[in-house]
Formats: sequence, C-alpha cells, structure tokens
Amino acid sequence: MSRVIRLGISTCPNDTFAFHGLISRRVDWRGLEFEIHLLDIERLNERMLAGEFDVCKVSFHAALSLAEDIVVLPTGAALGFGVGPLLLAAGPTAAPVEPPRHTGQLTLCPGRLTTAALLFVLFHPQTTRVEHVVFSEIMPQLQARRADFGVCIHEGRFTWGQQGLGLVEDLGSRWEAETSCPLPLGGIVASRRLPRETIAAVQRAIQDSLRFALADRAAALPTMRAHAQELDDRVLMQHVELYVNEWTLDLGDRGGQALDELSRRAATVGLGAGRRLDVFAG
Repeated sequence: MSRVIRLGISTCPNDTFAFHGLISRRVDWRGLEFEIHLLDIERLNERMLAGEFDVCKVSFHAALSLAEDIVVLPTGAALGFGVGPLLLAAGPTAAPVEPPRHTGQLTLCPGRLTTAALLFVLFHPQTTRVEHVVFSEIMPQLQARRADFGVCIHEGRFTWGQQGLGLVEDLGSRWEAETSCPLPLGGIVASRRLPRETIAAVQRAIQDSLRFALADRAAALPTMRAHAQELDDRVLMQHVELYVNEWTLDLGDRGGQALDELSRRAATVGLGAGRRLDVFAG
C-alpha cells in the first residue's frame, strides 16, 4: 500500500498555484498517497502544532515553535523582497500610538502564530491592543471602523487602496531595511517522524508540482480561483509573480540566512526560544 501523507496547504494563490500539479494529479505522486487539506494559514499553524499533519505549509513564526519536531523543505516557501504584510489604518493618516501601552486603539492580526503578527510585535511593540481574526475579515472590519489598524496579507496587498484604507507601513520593507535579508513568511515543513526517504519523495513531488505550474501558469488558474478571496485573474497572477520566485524553488543559502535572522529577532521579544530551523538536505 502507498504511504498516506496528510498534507496541509493554504488557500492563498501562491500555494494553490504551486500545488496545482499535485492537487490535479498532473505530476507523479512518487509512490505516496496525498490527503490534501486547504485551510487558512493560522488553522494550518494550529493543526501542525497539534500533530495533525505530516507535511504542512506553516508560517515561519509557527515553525520556530515546532523546530525540534520538523524540518523545512527547500521548496515551496514564500520568501522574498517586496512580499511583506502591510499595516493598514481605517483612516488615511492614522498611525499606532507609541507607549504608554494599550492606548485603546485596536490592531487586527491574521493569527498569533503568523509571521505577520510577529513583525507587528517586533516593529510596533506595546502600542495597541491586538486581536487575531481570519485574514479575510481584517479589511472589512477596518472599513466598518470596528478596528483602528490591521495587518494585511495575501491578496489584500493589491486591493487595499480600493477599499478606502490608509497605508501606515509596509512591514516587509522595514524588515528589509533593517536586515538586508529577504523576508521569510512561510514554508513547507515535514514532521521528523517521517522516514528520510519519504521526506525526500515529498520534496521531489512538490518541486515537480511547482515546475509544472511554472511551465504553464494559466493552467493553474481554475485551482487558484476555487479557493481565492479575490477572483480577478490579474490580481491572482500578481500574487504569483510576487510570492513565487527563486527561493520558492530552493531556499538556498540566502533563505537559510533569512531564517536564522528571523529566529534571532523572535528571541529578542521572547518568541521561538531562539530555536534554529533546519532545512532538509537530501
């Protein structure tokens, strides 16, 4: 019998693009049987922490908490320059008030384990109250003035201006200015419980799927549309062009350096316990 691999990926367009070949069985499953679940990134973080997946897309913030139990696969990451989350305001000119702590203002983040939430803590500590909601609720709640600020990810990066919201800061640009590293948002991790040869087969299947999508980008659009918040094909492809890059194919040395920098900075605010992420080689 084929080994069943419980695989979790996010519904964001870069993941549905990269995994289109696997989802549609257009690439070789390498003798494995993938049981594929598509969920919001914070649900993936939580369920991987609970041990419910063998292989999963997680925020690199969450991966730091899992470091002793997982390895990062070199293919499938969202990492780069110009890819960071945006800190948005309900009004056009507002900005989070610096200390004293908890001014009464409210910032919405897309989950406590997301890298977006970690960046807000790193760059705007002790400013506003923080609540965590599903990423797709953030811009509507800002429009309804139920929150003062929101950390926006995924397709909202391209559409916030049409919603009448204000840009406070590009958190990714700040990361780049301070570290000179690409921003590591999230990646594919595999449980160390899996045999090494199984992890290697999963890695090859994911790489095959990504290469398949890159060879015929338009063919992945039906899979992307089926799970996207934004149905405009132009916006979906903008997302792919931004988040799928050389580091998605292979994290390489530069990607490893970015992960080390994230680990070091997370430790300065008491998150991740200074753990280092191991990238699978094999």
